[in-house]
Amino acid sequence: MDGVLWRESQPIGDLPGIFAHIARHGWQVVFATNNSSRTVTQYVEQLRTFGVQIEDWQVVTSAIAAAHYLASLYPQGGPVYIIGETGLIEALQSQGFYQVEDTSKPQSQVLAVIAGIDRQINYAKLRQATLLIRSGAPFIATNSDRTFPTPEGLVPGAGAILAALEAATYQQPQVMGKPAPLMYQIALERLGTLASQTLVVGDRPETDIAGAQAIGCPTALVLSGVTPPDQASHWQPAPDLIAADLTAVVEQLIASHVTQPDI
Repeated sequence: MDGVLWRESQPIGDLPGIFAHIARHGWQVVFATNNSSRTVTQYVEQLRTFGVQIEDWQVVTSAIAAAHYLASLYPQGGPVYIIGETGLIEALQSQGFYQVEDTSKPQSQVLAVIAGIDRQINYAKLRQATLLIRSGAPFIATNSDRTFPTPEGLVPGAGAILAALEAATYQQPQVMGKPAPLMYQIALERLGTLASQTLVVGDRPETDIAGAQAIGCPTALVLSGVTPPDQASHWQPAPDLIAADLTAVVEQLIASHVTQPDI
């Protein structure tokens, strides 16, 4: 969503018009984002303020993917150490995981360290996460996006926080967000479509596009987020479409009379 539908709080293009075109063609939509800071309800509400009505099932975040993965390992839930914001905390709580309160407990009682974007990050949080990871706690990340698009420009993303933890622990996390396959698999399951039927639209070739190509989805790379035209044109394998923004993607799909994809 970031860089495709909006930059922070500013919509990119006429979103009600875009999704009216999509609805008229009968295309299904799932909104998938590596941004773990917000809850599903908050994303639904933000789209509503931009004039787009969707349902909760249509939103998949890297926080949901991380909670899904952790629940597959620990169905009973339990204590974890979280670097993140409301979206990650609530996604984990929905699967029975909670922020450990007493970090002096034996490290085996902490099931994992889960890190995502945290705009209240401080040294104390990095210190505690480092101690837990170095003591053997599994290191899981929502996503590794190094930057985050805003109207003022690119600012540090979750990957910048991960870089600090990786430097301090000599450990790389298991990343749940794009380009890892889990978010795509969740989206396809919710849509009920095959990968070959499902167009992935994103603004990052190394995450959105690479992950989609790996599982066999057609792709559209937009230039409205973090990727400049020269980088887009050199990405290999090339996306199926490169366009200025989502409006241009939809216009190209309609003009080309392609078989209707599920977006």
